Amino acid sequence: MTFKKPTLTFWQIFNMNVGFLGIQFSFGLQQTAVNPIFSFLGAHHDQLPLLNLAGPVTGLIIQPLIGAISDKTWSPKWGRRKPFFLIGALIGSLCLFAFPYSPSLWFAVGLLWILDVGNNMAMEPYRAFVGDKLPNKQLSFGYQMQSLFVGAGIVLANVSIFLFQDWFGGAEVAADAAVGIPKWLYYSFFIGATLSVTTILWSVLKTPEIPPSDKEYDEIKKHNALPMIERIKTPFFEIIDAIKDMPKLMWKLSAVYLFQWYALFVYWQFISPMFEESMGFDKSQALSQAAKMNTTYNVSTVVFAMILVPLALKYGGKKVYVLSLFLTGAALLSIPYIHDPFYVILPMILFGIGWAAMMGIPYSMVSKVVAQERRGVYMGILNMMIVIPMFIQTLTFGPIEKYLLNNSAVNAIIFGGVFFVIAGFLAIRIQDPGADLDDDEPILAGGGGH
Repeated sequence: MTFKKPTLTFWQIFNMNVGFLGIQFSFGLQQTAVNPIFSFLGAHHDQLPLLNLAGPVTGLIIQPLIGAISDKTWSPKWGRRKPFFLIGALIGSLCLFAFPYSPSLWFAVGLLWILDVGNNMAMEPYRAFVGDKLPNKQLSFGYQMQSLFVGAGIVLANVSIFLFQDWFGGAEVAADAAVGIPKWLYYSFFIGATLSVTTILWSVLKTPEIPPSDKEYDEIKKHNALPMIERIKTPFFEIIDAIKDMPKLMWKLSAVYLFQWYALFVYWQFISPMFEESMGFDKSQALSQAAKMNTTYNVSTVVFAMILVPLALKYGGKKVYVLSLFLTGAALLSIPYIHDPFYVILPMILFGIGWAAMMGIPYSMVSKVVAQERRGVYMGILNMMIVIPMFIQTLTFGPIEKYLLNNSAVNAIIFGGVFFVIAGFLAIRIQDPGADLDDDEPILAGGGGH
């Protein structure tokens, strides 16, 4: 007999997702502050993609492995997913405390690798955690609530950057930038380190996990009884088997993600250098402007995250997702031609609508087409579809930007806009899994191949 998941209240879903605030504050610092820190420590434009290799590599390895391991985990005291995102938050917190004290470029790059391990360890089981708790009819709401916290965390990170520069930078900004990382930037990292742990603890303490079914628990006990070497090998085989059985929706989504996430990585790496080039800002001014723009699009994400829920229910998640990709493409194609910082707000609002959809709708669609007992590994595979394009971008875009795009950050942002438009056309091929259902069985439990 299938277990019927209880319908949760607004505040239960809210509390469940609070931990994303801390994770995304950390991610916001990575988006906006890490690449400028690399520049403060001597990195050149064409080196930025390769210096960001940590994100795709750790995501490719850590998230699917943690997902597969958490599927086979249960502790009556700690649960299934919560131990992993709590440990990940602690790792990320320690790295954020240390990051602004980086004495050299390669020290900062090394810390980014460890920080990404922590963030990825927290991120994947958190995505599965939300899917575990919610009935199908609440999945769209649950993942869009997650989008709201994604936006809020990044908003706070970016607001802290330009406010601390305004409050504590002053005449020392240029001098600080000449010798290393500006002191005013330290405070944002300290806040991020604190939020990383406290918000995760809030969700851990406020949200109990659903115990595994008798069948799942028997599988977990059988797995735990295996010799250690077999237990180590099992997650790798789980990932391979899950890829073989992957629903068609995920195969089609992988093509969209190839262009979408390549373009997003280009944006995060080159938005600050673009403001130096298009508006004549120095590095500190460009960092502050990038923080303001990232704040704008994430405020837009917070505002539109919940608005997208009824739109997705009425018109279908696929149509909303396709439109969001085209809006984001239009935003990136227009930004380089705007020379007044104030008017960049308009495309950033479009970008925020797109980001809200990207952070919610695909996860909701995938959760509806995979089986409960494999949700962790499939959320990890979904992340592989994110980090593989990022990995490709880190290896290929440096030479592309240097030799094909005339070493121009403006051209890099336009390139990203074109890729978003391509992603939009590819998303038209996705079959919408349909409106939220009352039952808790997936529409497709796996299979379907290519």
